[in-house]
Amino acid sequence: MRIACVLGPKFEDSEFKQPYDSFKQAGHEIMVVGLEAGAQLEGDKGAVKATVEQSFKDARPEDFDALFIPGGGSPDKLRAHEEAVKFVKAFMTAGKPVLAICHGPQLLLTADEFKSHKMTAWKTIQGDLKKAGANVVDQEVVVDRNLVTSRQPSDIAAFIKESLKLLEQVPARR
Repeated sequence: MRIACVLGPKFEDSEFKQPYDSFKQAGHEIMVVGLEAGAQLEGDKGAVKATVEQSFKDARPEDFDALFIPGGGSPDKLRAHEEAVKFVKAFMTAGKPVLAICHGPQLLLTADEFKSHKMTAWKTIQGDLKKAGANVVDQEVVVDRNLVTSRQPSDIAAFIKESLKLLEQVPARR
């Protein structure tokens, strides 16, 4: 499968790197999509760096089978940009797999794509989602149809396991 990874500044190092590596090892192709192609991004802890391979202006959701949203400060930075929000919304509207960890559901909140799904997120984001009317639970991982969500770095193993399981169930685009 071809997975778009939306990434902005100050992403959570482990929430990007560990799933990214696991998805690649499972045979999936991952492209980092962000605000500016060629931009060098650094994780919040400074341990991981990533390069934006394609900008939101050039990326087309229909060219991807799934979406991966790492947490940290990245989702909050990206949701201030309409092209990022529209990109995320397109995956949810199409029912494609969306894999969001920690602060990742902030992008779902801004895209108004949260009310029909059960989900989890970082504890402060859980509160925001609940106030907005989302069905939020405090569990290490929640799978609801096309959406996999987790709360924090300690949930990464469960997040990866359930994400890979969902990706196996969905036929790749031709």
